[in-house]
Formats: sequence, C-alpha cells, structure tokens
Amino acid sequence: MAVLALAAAGLPAAGPAFRPAPDYVGGARPDQAEGARVLEEFRRAGIAGDYWLSFDLRVLPRKGPERTVGGTLYGTRGDHGPLTRLELPAAAGPERWLIRSGAQPATWRWRAPADGPQALGPADSLAPVAGTDFSVFDLQMPFLHWEDSVYEGLARVRGRPAHRLLLYPPAEHAAARPELTGVRVYLDTQFQALVQAELLGPKGEPEKSITVLDLQKVGEQWIVKSIDLRNHRTRDKTRFSAKAAAFDLRLPPATFAPDRLGESAPPVPLDRIQRL
Repeated sequence: MAVLALAAAGLPAAGPAFRPAPDYVGGARPDQAEGARVLEEFRRAGIAGDYWLSFDLRVLPRKGPERTVGGTLYGTRGDHGPLTRLELPAAAGPERWLIRSGAQPATWRWRAPADGPQALGPADSLAPVAGTDFSVFDLQMPFLHWEDSVYEGLARVRGRPAHRLLLYPPAEHAAARPELTGVRVYLDTQFQALVQAELLGPKGEPEKSITVLDLQKVGEQWIVKSIDLRNHRTRDKTRFSAKAAAFDLRLPPATFAPDRLGESAPPVPLDRIQRL
C-alpha cells in the first residue's frame, strides 16, 4: 500500500552531479521488462475509497530525550492520483498539508493562523516536519513515478523476497536537491507493499531509509502498521505507528480542496473506527 515512503532531512550540502550505478542482484542484469511491469503494477495499487488514519511519530534521537507527535490523515483517490490530507500539531496551531501523489505530484500547506494555503516545491516537500525525520515526501512518494529506473532483481528484506529497483530523479528534483542522486526501493512480491526504501546521497550511499516493520489487515485492506525512518548520517530515528483506522468512508470533496485546508476536516463516526 502506498501510504508512506521516506524523508530527506539531514542530507549534506549539494555536491557535483552523480548518478549511482545499478547494483544487480547476483551480478547479472535482470529482465528490465519484468521490472517495468512490477513498478507499473505497484503504481496502480493502493487503498480503495476514502479512509482515515490516526498515528504517532515517536522521535528516537541518538542523543537527547524521546518524544511523540500525534497526527491524522485522510485519504482518497483523485483524478490525477492519490490525495492525502495530513494534520500535525504545532506551537501556533495545527499545520495541514494536501498532498497529491502520482505522475503529477503537488503539495499545499496551511499553517494557523495563515489566511490561505501555500503551494510547495520539491525542496519544500523534502523538509522534515514537526522536528521529526518524517516529511511530506514520505507520503507523496514521487520517486515511484520517476521515469528513469533500473530493475536490479529479486532481493530479500527482513527475510522476505522483494523486487529491487533504482530510480533516478528528474530534472526538477535534481535542480532542487542535487544531493539526492537516487532512490532504491524494495517492493514485496506478495503484498504489493513498499517494504524498504533508501534515499541515496552524493556518493550513492544511503543517507536515509525507511523500513516497514509490520503490516496489518483491516477488513480486506492491508495497511502499514509501523515504519522506521532512519537518518544514516545523524543516526537519529523516527518510528511511525498507526493507532486507528477507518475505511470505506464517504468524505465531501472539500476535504481534499487546497483552498479549504483552513477548515477542519469532517469528524469520523466512532462506530467506523478500528483500533490497531
């Protein structure tokens, strides 16, 4: 399921252009047509209908105290791809984002007590939120629609087989964050889930990664239960944990309108919420 991906906080300053070389599993170049099929199939996967999710972000720094930030999100599928409305607390009031994923990604942010939403560019979406290692980029996952990709073959992640692909950023992302040289993803062969992703830095080494720790089935829908987002440079970590979910909702279209981010989202009926 395409709910979460990864962040780019804490990467070093921009360096010279670099293109990481593919690292083929077993050394031989696998069938690239098969890799393209797997990626296209994953792009079409996702949660059907409108849904709501409550979650915690547990900040686990290498040094210093731990803390937890609670958040909520609403999701649907729009004409141009998945839409996610995200809300996190802030000192001045709630911060809200509307995130459009897919081949035409876009992001808007509203901050209390601002009057209207602000459109964000690629560099803004990569910035961490609420002092965590989590970013809008994590939910948007634009790299899954980057056209320049290489299939590296079947690998294993946490003991499970997964398709491994290396994706290269398009010109817009490369110009905004030249230190982001690629994203390596691992797609579970059974669940059509992103089980691990690595954000590659100026030398092609992982600077940041996410690892899906648990999946949970809610009705007929598999969702991500917990994820670790790890900053390899600082060795800090943020753990995402889903707390409750509701599916098959009927949300008004205004819930996912950029100019309505200043308004509260509709409440979810208590009898539709399932604790996780």
